[in-house]
Formats: sequence, C-alpha cells, structure tokens
Amino acid sequence: MKHTFLLIFLQLLALCSFAQGTNDSIIKIDSSSVLTLRTIDDNLTKKYTGDEFNYTFKTGESQNLLARFINWVGRGLGNIFGINISPQLLEIIEYFIYFLLVILAIYLIVKVLINENFNSLFQKKAKTINDINLTEEHIEGIDINNLLSIALEQKNYRLAIRYQFLLTLQKLSKSDIIEWHFDKTNSDYFNEIQQLEIKKGFKKVAYLYDYIWYGEQTIDDMKYTKSVLDFESINKQIQS
Repeated sequence: MKHTFLLIFLQLLALCSFAQGTNDSIIKIDSSSVLTLRTIDDNLTKKYTGDEFNYTFKTGESQNLLARFINWVGRGLGNIFGINISPQLLEIIEYFIYFLLVILAIYLIVKVLINENFNSLFQKKAKTINDINLTEEHIEGIDINNLLSIALEQKNYRLAIRYQFLLTLQKLSKSDIIEWHFDKTNSDYFNEIQQLEIKKGFKKVAYLYDYIWYGEQTIDDMKYTKSVLDFESINKQIQS
C-alpha cells in the first residue's frame, strides 16, 4: 500500500515538472514592437569627403619628416598661390625623392669603393689632349716637359696638372716600377707599385689629378704651386 502511494506521488511530481518546463519554453512576443525602414541619404558620398576621411593617405604623426615637409610645402603653395595639390600627387613626389636619394647613395658607395673620381670611369681611357694621343704613342716617347712648359706659359694650370701626372707615369714606366698601357687605370698602376713610399705618393698625385682634371676644377697659380709639391716629391723618390 505504501509503495502504491509513493508511485502515485512520483508520477504527480513528474507531471508538474513537465508542465512547468512547457510554460518556460514559450517565447512571448511583444506585439507593441514596430520595425522602422530607414533609407540612405543620396548626399552621403559628398558629406564624407576630404583628407580626414582618406584612410589610404597618412597624415599627422603617422608621417615621417620628409612627408610632413612635402605636405607643408603643398599647403604653403595652396595658401600663397592658390595651388591645390592632391594628396596622391604629394605621395608621388615623396616616392620620387626617395628614388633620387637611393641613386645618390649608390653613387657615393661606388665612389668610396673604387676610391676614384666617378666621372673618370668614363673619361680615363684613350683621351686625346692637344697633340698627345696616348692610344698611338707610348708615354716614354713623348716630350712631356716641353708640353708642360707650354701649358705654364699659357697659364693653363689645369692642363699643367695633367702633364705633371703624365710625367710621373713616364718616370714610373722608365724605372720599370709600372708597365704603362693607355688602357690601364690609376688603380691598376697603384697595385703594380711595390715600394710603400712611392705607393703613398702616387695615391696623392692620382687623387689631385682626378679632382682637378676630371673634376674640371679651375686652379690659379697659387693652387698649382701648392699642388705641384706632391708631384715633385714622388718624382724625387722615383729617381733615388
């Protein structure tokens, strides 16, 4: 009898739990809720224009110093002359400046590595000066002293520096310190010289020659007199 009442009690408890779960699962819908249809303004694209809405172009603190300077110049042109430069054009100018800086860096690296005047790479070979054609005559057969005297009489000191350098090459060749050839460079002769002091002296006069002759520097009597001391020094070392 007790078991029968217990079974009935458990069944009633289960029915109550099922009924409660059913009520909890019902979703109540608020009938007072209303959906509102919204439209996009036709002038939306015009409203959100300008640099502050251009997310592809860096401004303010996100820019580097060069970009800020270019923008400053662009704003100055706009304020003074009324010239409006677009951000895209300013960015192109920035990249172009970067390109020029890379070219300059390459130029300086090449100049340092070869230790020579950059222009001389394209001018050093087979250059005819007045009546000297080094592609046809051997340097030992040229009267360089006479040509040097003529250049000094004409006060052509830049040409005189060239003859001074050729005179040094002539002495080096006659002393069998170098093997002269019109197609060789100053670096080739420098590597052939074994004597340390002559090597140092040749480096000095080669630099003067490249700087004055190939650099097309205009020099006067005083600068020539000062420069020629290095040539006289190495020429004495060659003869000793």
